Amino acid sequence: MPPTPLQRTLVKSTLIAGAAFVALAACGTGAKDGTDRARGTKAAVPAPAKPVKAQVHGLPGMPPVLDPRDVYAADRPNKLSPVVKDFPSRVYVPNTESDTVSVIDPRTYEIVDTIRVGRQPQHVVPSWDMKTLWVNNDRGNTLTPIDPSTGRAGKPVEVHDPYNLYFTPNGRYAVVMASLDRELVFRDPHTMERKKTVPVSCYGVNHADFSLDGRYFIVSCEFSGELLKVDTEKMKVIGQQKLPFRGAMPQDVKVSPDGKRFYVADMMADGVWVLDGDTFDKPTLLPTGKGTHGLYISRDSREMYVSNRGEGTVSVFDFTENRVTKKWHLPDGGSPDMGGVSADGKVLWLSGRYNAEVYAIDTRTGAQLARVKVGSGPHGLAVYPQPGRYSLGHTGIFR
Repeated sequence: MPPTPLQRTLVKSTLIAGAAFVALAACGTGAKDGTDRARGTKAAVPAPAKPVKAQVHGLPGMPPVLDPRDVYAADRPNKLSPVVKDFPSRVYVPNTESDTVSVIDPRTYEIVDTIRVGRQPQHVVPSWDMKTLWVNNDRGNTLTPIDPSTGRAGKPVEVHDPYNLYFTPNGRYAVVMASLDRELVFRDPHTMERKKTVPVSCYGVNHADFSLDGRYFIVSCEFSGELLKVDTEKMKVIGQQKLPFRGAMPQDVKVSPDGKRFYVADMMADGVWVLDGDTFDKPTLLPTGKGTHGLYISRDSREMYVSNRGEGTVSVFDFTENRVTKKWHLPDGGSPDMGGVSADGKVLWLSGRYNAEVYAIDTRTGAQLARVKVGSGPHGLAVYPQPGRYSLGHTGIFR
């Protein structure tokens, strides 16, 4: 049966959208010497997510938004980009007090390698093009690149105070959260050459997430209990507010699938602050548990896993119902902190910051699948590879 006019229109729209994205992806700059594979520079190829006509006026140079109703539309189970599909599945755990990265095989729950890195590694961060994992050696003032295709570490790059690391949605800049220096430092995403320094008046910049259109991002300031709103293109702080809780210590930040709300974990308020990112209005507190810390989105974009470090639990927030629907308790307690979701979405991995261990949790039942001993002070672990077209940083925020 010949295609109808409507079918022909849909096919034509799909081909045009695909061609437009390939053109954008080809805009990535190439490495000059071509010798360091771990710092590859070509943009990631789009994951085979369902194309939807972009209706969002995004940050210039940013790949099109696949679905305005879901910023995580590219993160469906096992929808790996061709760039990462052949990488071995591993969990990379930075041990802040051991100055090492423990590498776990998620199929056997065994440590298959231990990589020595710089002083006080805090997070393992996928690069924007998804080809490199950067270990943030905060007190060592370096970033150690790891090639996820081989698991080998490359030559460290000097970067001062790299507590955490993000990438602008167009891949133009890396953004270093220089917590102790009280700076946001925009750098070349490959060489890490400093491009612009933005001093901030708050204390302890640490985590962030970007708006649906990528034009701004919200930053948490741990030690002064404040939030920043930053214009991505202008590289300028355009909003700042104090959280309405004495002693607040905001941690992880995530945007809702529809891009309308931001969620900010607060380890002292024992819950998650919820606010409208566009208006940057006064947030409201959603109680979850003691020591609220990390925020991770399920592969179907319906739920968010909230780690409560102070009580060894994980709260499950349902975006549709707009409430916490479940709470999972780790057997024998623990200190669940930062982590990530497996590529198939079935396992939530979290570091046990004060117990020198890592937890693997079944996302269907909340049951603990494994508890793996690692080095001292495990923190921002990365589960890799993961679905998505490009990385915004932290332990894995993908679009």
